[in-house]
Amino acid sequence: MPLSTEKASRRRAFIADTTALVLFFTTTGILNERFIAGMTWDQVFHARLIGAVLMIPVARPYGIWRDWVMKYAGPGRFSRLLWDSLALMTFQVPLYAVIIAFSGASGSGLVKGTLGAALMMLCLGRPYGAFLNGIRRLFSLPPGGEKPMSLNE
Repeated sequence: MPLSTEKASRRRAFIADTTALVLFFTTTGILNERFIAGMTWDQVFHARLIGAVLMIPVARPYGIWRDWVMKYAGPGRFSRLLWDSLALMTFQVPLYAVIIAFSGASGSGLVKGTLGAALMMLCLGRPYGAFLNGIRRLFSLPPGGEKPMSLNE
């Protein structure tokens, strides 16, 4: 693949993965922070600002991580659900805990918010994986986990 085509493909992958992560998790983050963690709207606003700033540099690495983890998924629905959820939990929950801690959550709110995020990641792993694959399709990219994408593509 010529260098300019390779760069364009990497740029599209970065934009696609970032778009998917920001859209999907801004929405779910607001719901968790306000209604599960009990954060104020001001704290939610700050958490989402920090989250947006952090999502930009981590979206593509998460996409690569997910593609690698999904290599282990079988063709069945349960296997894909399990591996998508595992990928999301292991990558995003630690980052999320840091975000809400810096945004003012502490004590039981921090614990509830982190546990809420973990539960959400278990439930949202496959829906997010499907959403990510849909966004990638819009950018003319292959879906992850089926044909793994890499930084060298």
